[in-house]
Amino acid sequence: MAVNTEKESKSNREVVLGFLEEAESWQLLSNQFPSKVGGRPAWLSQVDLPALSELQCERCELPTVFLLQVYAPITEYDRCFHRTLFVFCCKTPACYTRNDNKCFKVFRCQLPRKNDFYPFDPPPDEKPELLVNDHQVLSSGLKLCRLCGCLGQKACSRCHSVTYCCKEHQTIDWKHRHKKECSNEASQSSEELSSFLFPEWELVTDPEELPAKDEELDEANSLDQESMACLNNGLEDSELESMALHETQDSKVFQKFKKRIANEPQQVLRYCKGGSPLWVSAEHVPCEEDVPECPCGAKRLFEFQIMPQLLTHLKVDRTDASIDWGTLAIYTCADSCDQATKYSAEFIWKQDFSGDQAV
Repeated sequence: MAVNTEKESKSNREVVLGFLEEAESWQLLSNQFPSKVGGRPAWLSQVDLPALSELQCERCELPTVFLLQVYAPITEYDRCFHRTLFVFCCKTPACYTRNDNKCFKVFRCQLPRKNDFYPFDPPPDEKPELLVNDHQVLSSGLKLCRLCGCLGQKACSRCHSVTYCCKEHQTIDWKHRHKKECSNEASQSSEELSSFLFPEWELVTDPEELPAKDEELDEANSLDQESMACLNNGLEDSELESMALHETQDSKVFQKFKKRIANEPQQVLRYCKGGSPLWVSAEHVPCEEDVPECPCGAKRLFEFQIMPQLLTHLKVDRTDASIDWGTLAIYTCADSCDQATKYSAEFIWKQDFSGDQAV
């Protein structure tokens, strides 16, 4: 999936929907520039990977795990000829407190067409005769964690043939398979995905198509983010009136959400760079000042959102607690500033369902 990010007026911006499909493993490698969910990340730049400290959950301080990546080049800028956004999340359900984003990480990486890692021309559509396996060692020579696919600097002290990002991931992999294969190099295979990771899928896209009457209603009923975020301001004279208005407003927002996704209920992602998210609630909607500027000084704009439907494909349900969200809105640098080969941190906003809402 490659998302077209050409500039359009805000009112005419097309929404592109993301869906999951099965794919062959070679189609999800870095040199195919994939959009994907689960498994290990298919790193774009082969150097300057995020450090362990950048990937740690801000609640439990354990490393976050790869959730998905979206290949979204910006053709008007040569520096963004290749451009991918990476999202990571914590696997500890207790870290998912209401409307809190501390257990998520987002990174942007981009490269010009002429770069040190990929051919100038696009890759072929058929399976190459020689596969480049980048699951354990990148083309740059950087070693990856055998479990999660992030930067791995710690080698197994017995066999020295596999590396890990941290002791916790080494312990998980030891119990899962490495205990049986340590010092037996012939039996070691980094192709197998650990059950610790999310199931792997390809993300494919289609433009959102709405009936004409729905497009008109969407424009007429769209809620300004500032007014939603400041819903109760000025209503202090009557707490009951404020509560009643809030419940009515929240119901409207949720009904709008359900109606909008009804045509394509399997969508797991909505992409609309510079547009507005489809909120699930009138609660916890960001004002402009809630979204921090990029370190370069440019504003961050909404780019895409992750839908709650994705949770059903991640196999995260538990009886006691589970990973959960209403929607995750990703905001990125409006200028997609040049960071050379680095992975630049971007911003994510987590909104949960309110009350007894359910999709």
